[in-house]
Amino acid sequence: MPALPSSLLETLWAQFAALLPAREEFAPGHPLGCHRRRVPDRTVFEHVVLALVHGSGYERISTPGCSDRTIRRRVKEWAEQGISQAVHALALEGYDRMIGLGLGEISVDGCITKAPSNGRKTGRSPVDRGKQGLKRSVATDACGVPLAVVAAGANRHDSLLLGSTLDAARAQVGAMPETVNINLDRGYDSNKSRLLIAELGFRAEIARKGVPAPTQAAKRWVVERTHSWMNDYGKLRRCTERSGAVVDFYLYLAAALVTLRMLIRRSTNHYRWQGRPTTRRLQ
Repeated sequence: MPALPSSLLETLWAQFAALLPAREEFAPGHPLGCHRRRVPDRTVFEHVVLALVHGSGYERISTPGCSDRTIRRRVKEWAEQGISQAVHALALEGYDRMIGLGLGEISVDGCITKAPSNGRKTGRSPVDRGKQGLKRSVATDACGVPLAVVAAGANRHDSLLLGSTLDAARAQVGAMPETVNINLDRGYDSNKSRLLIAELGFRAEIARKGVPAPTQAAKRWVVERTHSWMNDYGKLRRCTERSGAVVDFYLYLAAALVTLRMLIRRSTNHYRWQGRPTTRRLQ
């Protein structure tokens, strides 16, 4: 059974492959003029998707045609090139062109997951008995489309990641509308957060401490749903990567898949195309 339906996998690979640099099948610098054939990028990409969806180690998903060392080297190379960030930006551009991003209402929230490998972006989790954890700060539009993802240690407060998350969202999306309202939970209820949002030229709607959350979550619930979708990917629920660049690679790859899934689902009501999925289940 494939890790992803073809409607998602083929669409993602088409944009992913277009961003990869051209490489020869054999290494040209070998002293004897010969070398083992390079493993195709498509083969490695399918193994990377397996690792993202199931959260398995590279040794478990490796095959005779693609070793775990090859997967590690290729993921590190792609992470340093920022391929997943570029694919996510293209997915956002396509969504904005076909459906339209709701940038007037942006929601930001953090989520703590497990990270037992003690990587560069891990810290003592306050909700898991001090074990190593990863905090993921996500900004979404009015419908829950992920605009940007920022990773840090689980011991970092949500408000400390607010500025970097909004800056990353502006870098991924580009121009923002004149009026932008930022929806935040009570964890951001401080003068520092309000001052930061005012300096960026945005308005803030922050839940107040001491007031029950359900009465204040009218616009903010979409980011909670996006976190739930991203936690469906095993690599994000339990991240075993030590490199910060590789962590960001998987986070933005998952964000691109969430964006593509929302694009396909909403496009079925407005467009027709060859190979359009006949089911709403795209996970």
